[in-house]
Amino acid sequence: VIKCKAAVAWEAGKPLSIEEVEVAPPKAHEVRIKIIATAVCHTDAYTLSGADPEGCFPVILGHEGAGIVESVGEGVTKVKKGDTVIPLYIPQCGECKFCKNPKTNLCQKIRITQGKGVMPDGTSRFTCKGKQIYHFMGTSTFSEYTVVADISVAKIDAAAPLDKVCLLGCGISTGYGAAVNTAKVEPGSTCAVFGLGGVGLAVIMGCKIAGASRIIGIDINKDKYAKAKEFGATECISPQDSKKSIQEVLVEMTDGGVDYSFECIGNVGVMRSALEACHKGWGVSVIVGVAAAGQEISTRPFQLVTGRTWKGTAFGGWKSVDNVPKLVTEYMSKKIKIDEFVTHMLPFDKINEAFELMHSGK
Repeated sequence: VIKCKAAVAWEAGKPLSIEEVEVAPPKAHEVRIKIIATAVCHTDAYTLSGADPEGCFPVILGHEGAGIVESVGEGVTKVKKGDTVIPLYIPQCGECKFCKNPKTNLCQKIRITQGKGVMPDGTSRFTCKGKQIYHFMGTSTFSEYTVVADISVAKIDAAAPLDKVCLLGCGISTGYGAAVNTAKVEPGSTCAVFGLGGVGLAVIMGCKIAGASRIIGIDINKDKYAKAKEFGATECISPQDSKKSIQEVLVEMTDGGVDYSFECIGNVGVMRSALEACHKGWGVSVIVGVAAAGQEISTRPFQLVTGRTWKGTAFGGWKSVDNVPKLVTEYMSKKIKIDEFVTHMLPFDKINEAFELMHSGK
């Protein structure tokens, strides 16, 4: 058993608490990882807020991390002690019907136990002050050591800087893949990206790499425009600058609508705007943001009858074990950006400040 520091969420709506936790050794088909770097994501904040119906407490949150394999359980063959890895919240078992289908990346092998905050055998590897602590998204990267299923880990280039590539655990991969895998953005096309946070910037990067000729960034926070342009946005607009709806503004700007639109916020009203900003006959709108539980989307069916397509994406459509190492290689060869996404570097015990920076849009 390893004793180490972790940021524990004891209950919903309260700040994280840095505690000493015990991390049990990995059982069969499990891997224990020393986490070197972790990032914070709105999904962590969503569960911490208490709004997540799958949220269990007390829990160790975090799902964007990178580290070194400390030990492996019986039967583990894909990784060994000392390997550099990224934990995966969407695993890839290679055996379920989802993994065998090229149309999806949504491996279901450990979905039920992962959603309940436990390992595949139904138990936790974390204890603190005599209490069992739940796992989160199968990763729990807000701990100096974590245990994950062996299908939930990608072995990556040992030379990769872990304080950068940890971002490939969720946000950058999700946005980039939404453009290149889910929408399949074509050269010369016109795109609109709603929400210019980390995921939105990654979508812009993907659209640019795919050869889009016009990329319109949309956000009410104008402080984000300069960064969006650095990533490839050709122009940025705010919905608050016009009396007309944002979809009307976009349709006028683009002679009938955009070829591709992306909602990167998790707001069901914006999801409708993004669809209706698409061009009749061929426009495709991708939902990337995760809306709160119980919310529903709506539009007039005529929008779809007249040739628009509404799609969604999870982790950018990447088959995780296969593709995360390739994304690391793309970063190392400078095809994709990561360094430019990093705004602040904080020590682990300042993790609550990191959430404050995220909520303030900084």
